Amino acid sequence: MARTKKVGITGRFGARYGRKAKRSVKIIEENMKKNHVCPKCDRPYVKRQAAGIWKCRKCGAVFTGGAYVPQTPMVKSAARSIRDIKVEE
Repeated sequence: MARTKKVGITGRFGARYGRKAKRSVKIIEENMKKNHVCPKCDRPYVKRQAAGIWKCRKCGAVFTGGAYVPQTPMVKSAARSIRDIKVEE
């Protein structure tokens, strides 16, 4: 199955589904498949096991997160708010 540089990972869809849908799928899947930083060992070895389950290949830590990224934007926002509250005290 040949994929061109332009369509990348969404080459499997061929001429179906439209440009906008394929572009959003491409962004999500490329972000999902890259290595993410482990919250325990701070190394970029975290890969997705299943929807919402992430595992570090270096230290073996298994944790839950978002379906497509280990830390969703809401989690990052909540952590920032908690950190700011602790600093004020």
